[in-house]
This record gives sequence, structure tokens and C-alpha cells, in this order.
Amino acid sequence: MNREELIFEITQENDGGYVAECLTENIFTEGDSWEELRKNVREAVTAFYFDRKMPSIIRLHFVRDESLTAA
Repeated sequence: MNREELIFEITQENDGGYVAECLTENIFTEGDSWEELRKNVREAVTAFYFDRKMPSIIRLHFVRDESLTAA
């Protein structure tokens, strides 16, 4: 993985909110809307890297799990 990039796995909760978990660092956050989640991810990354160089790219990877029944 490129050291200049962080990848977050995003899942949607049953209540409609979103949860973000970084795949390479211990950074977790959530938001009630997509826009709030984006803001919270940026704030969490800034806080995590407060004393060192931040990666230049933050990638949000939305994961959707769906079950289908055979017809």
C-alpha cells in the first residue's frame, strides 16, 4: 500500500448511519450521514497524525452486504 494513502472500509448501520474503520491504522469514526462521516474521517485522521506527516489521500471504500434468495 502507498504510504501516502489511507483506506477506510465504510459500512452502513441498520439505523442508516455509517461507520468507518481504517484498514492500516487504529482509526475509527462514524456519522449519521455521508457528509458527516466524511467530515468525521478527516477530523479523526488529523487528530491521529497531529504530530507527524499525514497521508495525502484518504480513500473511503463503501462495503455493501446483500443477501438474495433463489427464486
